[in-house]
Amino acid sequence: MGTEKQKVLLIDGNSIVNRAFYAMPPLTNSTGLHTNAVFGFTTMLLKVIEEEKPTHLLVAFDAGKATFRHEGYSEYKGGRQKTPPELSEQFPLLKELLHSFSIKQFELSGYEADDIIGTWTRLAEEQGQTAVIVSGDKDMLQLASDRVTVLLTRKGVSEVDRFTPEAIAEKYGLAPQQIIDLKGLMGDASDNIPGIAGVGEKTALKLLAEYGTVESVLEHAGEIKGKLGENVRAHQEDARMSKQLATIFREVPVERTWDELRWEGYEAAELAAAFRKLEFKSLIERLDLSGAGSHVGEEAKAAADYEVVWAGPGAEREWAALNEALPAAESVLIEWSGDNPHQSLGIGLAIAAGGRVFAVPHEALAGDEAARLREWLADGEAPKRGYDLHGAELALARSGYELRGHAFDVQLAAYLLDPTEANPSLAGLLQRQGLAPIAFDDAVYGKGAKFRVPEREALAAHLAAKADAVRRLAGPLAEELDRAGMRSLYYELEQPLSLILAGMEKQGIDVRSQSLAELGQEFQGEIERIVGEIHRLAGFEFNIGSTKQLGDVLFEKLGLPVVKKTKTGYSTDAEVLEKLEPFHEIVRLILHYRTLTKLQSTYIEGLLKEIRPEDGKIHTYYRQTIAATGRLSSQYPNLQNIPIRLEEGRRIRKAFVPSEPDWRIVAADYSQIELRVLAHISGDEGLVEAFRQEMDVHTKTAMDVFGVQADQVDAGMRRQAKAVNFGIVYGISDYGLSQNLHITRREAAEFIEQYFAAFPGVRKYMDDIVAQAREDGYVTTLMGRRRYLPDIRASNFNLRSFAERTAMNTPIQGTAADIIKLAMVRMDEKLKELGLRSRMLLQVHDELVFEVPPDEVETMAALVPETMARAFPLSVPLKADVSVGTNWYEAK
Repeated sequence: MGTEKQKVLLIDGNSIVNRAFYAMPPLTNSTGLHTNAVFGFTTMLLKVIEEEKPTHLLVAFDAGKATFRHEGYSEYKGGRQKTPPELSEQFPLLKELLHSFSIKQFELSGYEADDIIGTWTRLAEEQGQTAVIVSGDKDMLQLASDRVTVLLTRKGVSEVDRFTPEAIAEKYGLAPQQIIDLKGLMGDASDNIPGIAGVGEKTALKLLAEYGTVESVLEHAGEIKGKLGENVRAHQEDARMSKQLATIFREVPVERTWDELRWEGYEAAELAAAFRKLEFKSLIERLDLSGAGSHVGEEAKAAADYEVVWAGPGAEREWAALNEALPAAESVLIEWSGDNPHQSLGIGLAIAAGGRVFAVPHEALAGDEAARLREWLADGEAPKRGYDLHGAELALARSGYELRGHAFDVQLAAYLLDPTEANPSLAGLLQRQGLAPIAFDDAVYGKGAKFRVPEREALAAHLAAKADAVRRLAGPLAEELDRAGMRSLYYELEQPLSLILAGMEKQGIDVRSQSLAELGQEFQGEIERIVGEIHRLAGFEFNIGSTKQLGDVLFEKLGLPVVKKTKTGYSTDAEVLEKLEPFHEIVRLILHYRTLTKLQSTYIEGLLKEIRPEDGKIHTYYRQTIAATGRLSSQYPNLQNIPIRLEEGRRIRKAFVPSEPDWRIVAADYSQIELRVLAHISGDEGLVEAFRQEMDVHTKTAMDVFGVQADQVDAGMRRQAKAVNFGIVYGISDYGLSQNLHITRREAAEFIEQYFAAFPGVRKYMDDIVAQAREDGYVTTLMGRRRYLPDIRASNFNLRSFAERTAMNTPIQGTAADIIKLAMVRMDEKLKELGLRSRMLLQVHDELVFEVPPDEVETMAALVPETMARAFPLSVPLKADVSVGTNWYEAK
């Protein structure tokens, strides 16, 4: 061995992975594998590698429960609880990941990781090298020396304390080898090492300061007075054995050579693939591995079963070949920049046909040679298999091109097959299917400010690889839909809906900027008035938006009771302020101030930015592949979040008007759809009867829970009944209900019990659906939409409880989402069938919004609620309330 300065990093695998598991919040990948311990371990590993810059690396693991220490003391580590399966399943994942890091691992039957590390530190010292140990176990401090430093984790695994012999002396007043004596005297409950009864760390340190070692303490046992002396004399054998158990064995027969531990870094492609499997996207970005493992130039080479043909401006022969191949097109890939296709810039497209994939830059679509291609894209009879055809339609429309003939969308199909993975990428879908990979988009284009469209060859290769990926994925995904019983859900609901949504989005809704601006001025005046009043009540001016200043005013100046404190001071969150409202007038004003400032910034200023100058409209973007329940998500801007419980929020809707003179807004809203679905699914007689008799279901609940007649139900009873009704739908706990109603947990628990006594069918449904989910691993809506629940069998109570609540509410929420989607499909059919000019503009939760010409108002006011009521047959009637107005506010 040369004179090169070397440093070995020795990691206590079991200790660190255990700490990471309990320190990190629950984390699973899309296949349901728990990954939080692996993620925590990896972040620690990257940090310590960066800081220590080791030349050699080893992670040591315990090989099993039985070690040589059990031979002398069978109770060693006897009090430890069984490793949770959520942790034990992560050890193979971690070991596989370490292999991808090119890091050596070692374990040996009969020995612990401590012993392996102790042996390697001895070897390092003998060879004149330095070693750094990373562990959560204080026992390791006995190994510290001039050449060995010990890093002990604290606060989970994110931070470490650095121990040299000097640091140990400063903290404990001990030399490193005396750490064994410390354990001998005080024992270690975590390892079931007894020590001397009644001796804790403080007493042990005092004894060692006087006597130096366990043996010396025992020699002088007769001098030690009182109860302590009695304990020392009575437990001499325990002390000797405890010291022996705590001593790290440094003669393990390691079979590796020093050079085998040499670490020269990781191979980027291998590590990138491992991170992608675990879905550690943040670590891929942190290490800039986006392009690793599937370099752009290699894509065309990797897929040797097709030829890439570039059909750019002036490439006459290539265009002729493309035009000839269009009738046999197997897939189409349309690429645009950014997340919002309404504001995107086209990049290009690719069409796979036979043994070739034709790549076309976006600018070439405008040329004469692309006339046949434009016709094919707009031909509804020419089937298109693609990825995110809905977004592609919007992106092409922005440049003035049409896309019709949606036949199969691999993104939409993949979402149905696993709704927990929102917006799945093509590269990710190939991995999930075990198919040959392609580059992730970030690797090709860069991200954010670094976004660039690459040169022709790289662009053609990437577009072609993605078009080929669509072709390879379409068949397997269609077969999976069939096997999962979701064929009709896809072809009769989700795919037709994507076309309807694109039509609504391209249409947009007219929004009067002047009305919004005037409302904003009104809000601003009210905000200024409230600020003045708050300052008057406080006695001085302060920054209401500053948590610290507000906390000082409320709890020190005004002396209000402290509800909750954080690391940085008093909490002034909404939950705290709501509890403080009865105590002082200022609190109500602060809550109102927060409401108005949120309306002003998010909805007045936010919506004004979204109005397109060319048509005065807002064009939202509906996403079908985001929410795990099947609900639509509205983005750019989110029109589903305009607050309507407050009058100020509702008034924002006044700015939303028809786009034609004298037209009207017609809005129809499902009445209590989720409770009606619950009545149908549970079959509870009381709930079913209430809806069939068209009773107010909240009054009915109050009657049954409180044991009173309808005329005895007051507003407070109905409010509580309403809270429990909707709480049951969302799987609410006694704690959640107590927070909503400001009552004790015991009262909330009694309320829930009374509810289940009144509606036993609901309780039976809840019990049955959880049992079914535990057996199947998923739940379904009435239309067959699945949601997988990997944590339904978890031993971790919190994870399992969340999965059980999800099992209870997904069939209800998901069916409600399916029903309103189906109503949209039926309404679109009716509008076409009857030749009406009315247009569907928005879907907001359980509400549909239309703009309607004057001569169709009466027809639509009857047609919309009737179609919504008949969308899906339930054992109770579906009901939609309809209203008409000159703006969206009036139509409510």
